[in-house]
Amino acid sequence: MSLLGLDPATYCPHEVHAAGRTYGETNCYTDILVELLHARGFEPLAAMGFLVRMDFEGDQWTFFKPPPGDLELLFGVDVHEMQPYRPLPVQLTEQLDEDRTMIVELDGWFLPDTAGTSYRSEHVKTSVAVEAIDAEAEQMHYFHNAGLYALEGEDFREVFRVAHDRAGEVLPPYTELVRFDAGEALAGDELREAALVLLRDHLVRRPSNNPFARFGARLADDLPGLLEGELAGYHAYAFATVRMVGSAFELAASHVDWLLGFGGAAAVEPMSRIVEGSKLLSFKLARRRAFDAEPAVAALADAWDEAMAALDSAVA
Repeated sequence: MSLLGLDPATYCPHEVHAAGRTYGETNCYTDILVELLHARGFEPLAAMGFLVRMDFEGDQWTFFKPPPGDLELLFGVDVHEMQPYRPLPVQLTEQLDEDRTMIVELDGWFLPDTAGTSYRSEHVKTSVAVEAIDAEAEQMHYFHNAGLYALEGEDFREVFRVAHDRAGEVLPPYTELVRFDAGEALAGDELREAALVLLRDHLVRRPSNNPFARFGARLADDLPGLLEGELAGYHAYAFATVRMVGSAFELAASHVDWLLGFGGAAAVEPMSRIVEGSKLLSFKLARRRAFDAEPAVAALADAWDEAMAALDSAVA
């Protein structure tokens, strides 16, 4: 059973996942929604205005997800939690047959597209959106990270714990139902106008003070431990901090460019500096040598102030 009849071998991802981006992936949840909306013929950039609300949460930057209300308003897409009380392959088959799909948290150990990272080497939870499933043939097509992929055989059995003797001793995964019948999908000028209204609303709700100042203070405290700790700890820290905020503002810059064009250029430029500055900071951290992070973070803070001021002016 397939949602759209797509072939992973010929699928063309959205431009935000194309080569040449500073961050080819953002986070597993937002990436799959970008590709799912793109595959349905929608423009996912319309839903990315919420990224201006990125904040430093004390020990990490916001793990960003498009708000369900924005998706419903723009595309008529409803995303809500679902109870996985039956075998997942059965539920997935039935929902795909109804022109719906499910977002499921699975173990990256069994996802072939993560070869070189977690596949058969590390147990990590990650979200996928299912495009097709054939339980009898033990095959599945799924959106994950920057594209559409396939798994089968042992990976299928293990990722769904098919016929697992200990399956009842393991917590079921978090699942969400994705429906495409919650309203009319907007297009053209109507889509841009609605996205502009949402961007204005999100700007009002952005952090009340510069989040990079708070990040800088925390980084100064964390840096000695990062330099002395294990490499795995650095990677986890980098993903939750500089990589998260850098990928968010690259996506936010694409949103502003799509929505405002030339009128948003004064905001796109400092957002791009946040992207490059985040990448540079991650390189400095990866060298695992003592350095003064204050100038780099101060530059990021200045860029955030400039970007927010330019956006306020552009959408006034």
